[in-house]
Amino acid sequence: MFTFAYPAVFSRDEDGRSLVDFPTAHTDGADASEAMEEAIDCLGSSIAFAMAGKRIVPRPSRLKRGQKLVPVPVWIVAKLALYWAIRDLGISQSELARRLKVRETVVRRMLDPNHDTRPEKIQAALEALGKRVVMAYDDAA
Repeated sequence: MFTFAYPAVFSRDEDGRSLVDFPTAHTDGADASEAMEEAIDCLGSSIAFAMAGKRIVPRPSRLKRGQKLVPVPVWIVAKLALYWAIRDLGISQSELARRLKVRETVVRRMLDPNHDTRPEKIQAALEALGKRVVMAYDDAA
């Protein structure tokens, strides 16, 4: 099983918070709670920009001492899982559309971070690729 969370460095200096796997992603916050909220938002935006540009979205690196895990925002987790599955399997959007018996535009919308796709559609697409997203929750601390 895979956890959708990325390591980040949280510091109290001018560097603020940086996401280890997204070197250009930096954020800040007045306190620890706000800093985490800002980091989650920044992570979601970084993933969305990479997906929209059809660039590689790196897998999270291993958490190291002094780092905190920043969860991937719920609104993009399933889309990211589908994005990775398509790339890992080396299939095209057209091929996935054929497997799902839908138009290719439907698949493009599923992968569009700005399109509000019903979770059931993404779940069906993942299952067609032999994958699934499993939700879990944990203490925020």
